[in-house]
Amino acid sequence: MKKIAFFDAKPYDKIWFDRQNRNYEITYFEEKLNQHTARFTEQFDGVCAFVNDDINSAAIDRMWKNGIRILALRCAGYSNVDVRAAYGKIHIARVPAYSPHAVAEHAAALLLTLNRKLHKAYNRTRDFNFSLNGLTGIDLYGKTAGIIGAGKIGRTFGTICRGFGMHTVAYDPFPSPDGELEYLPLDELLAHSDVLSLHCPLSDKTHHLLNESAFRQMKKGCLLINTSRGALVETAALLNALNDGTLRGAGLDVYEEEAEWFFEDFSNQIITDNALSLLVSKPNVILTSHQAFLTEEALKNIADTTLQNLDEFFSGKPMRYEIGGNSFSEKTGEARK
Repeated sequence: MKKIAFFDAKPYDKIWFDRQNRNYEITYFEEKLNQHTARFTEQFDGVCAFVNDDINSAAIDRMWKNGIRILALRCAGYSNVDVRAAYGKIHIARVPAYSPHAVAEHAAALLLTLNRKLHKAYNRTRDFNFSLNGLTGIDLYGKTAGIIGAGKIGRTFGTICRGFGMHTVAYDPFPSPDGELEYLPLDELLAHSDVLSLHCPLSDKTHHLLNESAFRQMKKGCLLINTSRGALVETAALLNALNDGTLRGAGLDVYEEEAEWFFEDFSNQIITDNALSLLVSKPNVILTSHQAFLTEEALKNIADTTLQNLDEFFSGKPMRYEIGGNSFSEKTGEARK
């Protein structure tokens, strides 16, 4: 059996990969993959990594020297991977779509909880405080939901919003012609949206897409939802928009500097990230720790697709979900035919 080094492993990962795996000997490492832990990949045939692993050029070089030729990402995004450094050395595959419903439904859950202040109500009634003061929300019916990024997840979120009786508009550099969504330029979408939800990938073009200038263009009282990538939003600008009332609130499943914090328990430690502490402390912010993908269906799909990517590589078949088109031989380094 081929040996796979599996980084940033969590109990739910082990459950589903052990259940679906037939062909590999998987060693689970709790440590994140980075230039230091890449030394653990010696004597392995492949590596499986996740969204907050730091796979920079030094990590790539270390894995290459250890004989690693396949990096299987069990996530859709790959902004944490130096793809250029990997080109000609290591094949990279990802899971482009594990469950658009999981992420879209979590975005809707953040929206409903934030708007109707369910988190506050829950904490109050646990203390037998049944006051309704401070729990007023708005009707979503008739409001406008602006969607940035109209891929599968964004379109699924739009369907949910239309179920609430909302009008949906979208911004996407590559709009679909099917007529399901009305597309607007970004500045118009910001100016008209009562709810703004981010569903686009992180790239050089989308980094800090929502900055001070973008927040100034927003409709006052907007509810912001981000289940995509933290660095789409400039944190300092987000805090200012929350402070000055530009935003009614923010429901966040991601954070710009989350790699150091998310997926771990820091409940008994002092949080040294002041911006993160401020966000958590605000009454009009709900922060979840990158859990939008976390459904049984999505975990099964992630395991199945990741293992399929490994199967295709080791059998020499074309890789459907390869990033960058690295087509070279595992053994010789020459181009595959």
